[in-house]
Amino acid sequence: MLKACVYGLIFILIFSDWDNLIGKEDSFVETPQMSNLVRYQLPERLDFCGEPIPLHDAITRERAEREFFINLQSPGQIILYIKRSGRFFPIFDSIFKKYNIPDDIKYLAVAESGLQIAMSPKSAYGIWQFIPSTAKDYGLQVDDYIDERLNIYKATHAACKYLKRAYEVFGSWTLAAAAYNMGFSNLSDNIDFQNNKNFYQLFLNEETSRYIFRIAIIKEILVNHRKYGFEIPKNEIYQPFKVKQVVWDGEIQNLAEWAKAQGTSYFWVKTLNPWILKRSLPKPKQPYVIDIPLESK
Repeated sequence: MLKACVYGLIFILIFSDWDNLIGKEDSFVETPQMSNLVRYQLPERLDFCGEPIPLHDAITRERAEREFFINLQSPGQIILYIKRSGRFFPIFDSIFKKYNIPDDIKYLAVAESGLQIAMSPKSAYGIWQFIPSTAKDYGLQVDDYIDERLNIYKATHAACKYLKRAYEVFGSWTLAAAAYNMGFSNLSDNIDFQNNKNFYQLFLNEETSRYIFRIAIIKEILVNHRKYGFEIPKNEIYQPFKVKQVVWDGEIQNLAEWAKAQGTSYFWVKTLNPWILKRSLPKPKQPYVIDIPLESK
């Protein structure tokens, strides 16, 4: 009997997702947001770029609640969203004004990448998650030496151009965001086939059907983070790097030596310019604009 119990325990340990079970249990016990989740309620009103989400509709409200509680179950991720927003939102704000892009679009970037350099299984890369072909269509250089999807300034300009065009084509920022996620042709095909331009009544793929809800919920939680138990002192919010720009119109054979000559280090050049993929740069068609620390001498 004892042997049978021991063998049974070994079987459970080997064939069950033990790490995942332990992780879930630990998270539930240690995370106040999770243990108190029941006290939070979906707001009565949500919108994206000023376009209301019809929460009076039962199925729409259920879809919104799914994203609401899933996001609140990941407090560590929400904390990182809030902290990283201090570094990237000021950059977005300054560029959005040039294109008359709504402020809410910055939460699209959070939903896409968590405001970090990330690569998807479909080779979408960077904070704005461009695939190579779309990046090139919108003027970003992607080759063996340079990947401007990782240039936060140029990638943000490209994202604004894409979304601006999508808004002109589809007539709403909600559909423009959906097009950003699934592509112009896929969205147009679904609209034509279903003869419906209301995002909330379109039957779309799993990712896109959740997309607007996820963005709106991220916005709700980040804007009202104290309401949901996230008290983060201002001095703990990540700040934009203080940089100056070097315009360089030539080849750089050794990036470490070049950095030293600029009064900084290879570490900082690569950290501030993740779009530089290698240890050298070929002679450019257009001058490079390379960020280095402001205090570099």
